Amino acid sequence: MRRSDRIIDVPLEWFDERSNVLNQKEKQVRRFVTSWLVLGLGLSLSIGGAGSVRGQGTITAVDAAEGVAEKTVESADQLEQLIAKDYDVYLADLFDHFHRNPELSLVEFRTAARMARELRAVGFDVTEGVGGTGIVAMMKNGEGPLVMMRADMDGLPVEEKSGLSNASKATQESPITGNVVPVMHACGHDVHITSMVGTARYMSTHRDIWSGTLMLVVQPAEERVIGARAMKQDRLWQRFGLPDFALAFHVSARDEAGKINVTDGSPYAGADTVDILIHGVGAHGASPHRGKDPIVLGSQIVMALQTLVSRELSPRDPGVVTVGSFHSGTKHNIISDEARLQLTVRNTSLETRKTLLDGIRRIAVNMGRVAGLPEDKLPEVTVSKESVPPTINTASLAQKLRQAWIAEIGEAAVIDVLTKGMGAEDFPVFTSDPDIPAVYWSVGGTPKKDFEAEEAGGPLVPSHHSPLFKIEPELSVKRGVHSTVVALLTLMAAE
Repeated sequence: MRRSDRIIDVPLEWFDERSNVLNQKEKQVRRFVTSWLVLGLGLSLSIGGAGSVRGQGTITAVDAAEGVAEKTVESADQLEQLIAKDYDVYLADLFDHFHRNPELSLVEFRTAARMARELRAVGFDVTEGVGGTGIVAMMKNGEGPLVMMRADMDGLPVEEKSGLSNASKATQESPITGNVVPVMHACGHDVHITSMVGTARYMSTHRDIWSGTLMLVVQPAEERVIGARAMKQDRLWQRFGLPDFALAFHVSARDEAGKINVTDGSPYAGADTVDILIHGVGAHGASPHRGKDPIVLGSQIVMALQTLVSRELSPRDPGVVTVGSFHSGTKHNIISDEARLQLTVRNTSLETRKTLLDGIRRIAVNMGRVAGLPEDKLPEVTVSKESVPPTINTASLAQKLRQAWIAEIGEAAVIDVLTKGMGAEDFPVFTSDPDIPAVYWSVGGTPKKDFEAEEAGGPLVPSHHSPLFKIEPELSVKRGVHSTVVALLTLMAAE
């Protein structure tokens, strides 16, 4: 039997509660930690086939009380050790498989099949083909909230140059261009899906400490920010229920491995793709007075757009308007009759989004009027349907989970550092319209020594989407499982 086909399983025995200060949910989480601690102390360990749900080992209440109770206060370190064991015997090989075999957005067929197999093996009711290649895995476990946990699974059309021994050599036909391209997990989605499997393995074998319904969503096409919308359009909530809470995390190359980064505000920006078609009147380059030059008009629009962020947004309200493409003309001495601008627009609130998009339309159209264009030739502004709203954490929920992570993992492991960039993702498509209380956090993926080397003048830490991108998988996956399970038990602890 291959290591990746085995599953760790340990039964849970209760022991006397030692504190009258803990509230009910804290007690449940403490019991969760102790069950893993028992395994770590070697009191019981059972390894069975991938399809097993419960092992046959037993722990008596006396054993638990005598062997565990005195060390419960050290549970965070012990839990780290136990998750490490699961990583060693199962999840490490699974991560290696996913890293070597990435697939592009919308064609994640083998990845989806493997995820369906893994989740079925531990007792989840799995539905495939939701919104394309998406997976929904459900486990109902008595009364309680419906909690969704999402992991994205697609890779990128990048040739991996990380130098790792398990670097991807995969290629795939692009569903966009039809060309065969190299494929790489250059954004860490292999960490996300491996951690989801680790979470599912724990939750399925410890049903006596949580209550409710767990919904695991394996999402396609996050890199093209269309997968979440496709799943919702496939009647996700109507078929499986509207979650009471929604959770997700992303591994981060800019955070130290093992850190949990959670903010009360907006961890990821909203993104809009905007196209501006500028009409002109063609003429000979030597006779500009005979035409209306769309390149000049386009240049004026580009410059005027720079005032949106600097003069129309509050200095404390972040926003980005970037013109990434400007195309016009065919020859040196011809004034074209059109120009095209392509923009990306970023925001961290719906109010900012409205200000920026309204401003783009106003500037483009009225600069056309300034140029003397007739009303039927004014610039046309189109906002793509692939736009996504900002990711905005529910502050009270983020605070609740932060306190749970501090209590169970340690204050040093939990940080609140806003990103300096305006990257976007489509998780908020799930959590808006209708609004669902949600938290999206980051798990650090870069070893501390790499940041120290960078600060000393050494190699820069590669960014996401770089061919040099690499994540320390062991620390990342273990913390991904740990943070997710603690979050779920905080929300779903059995009464």
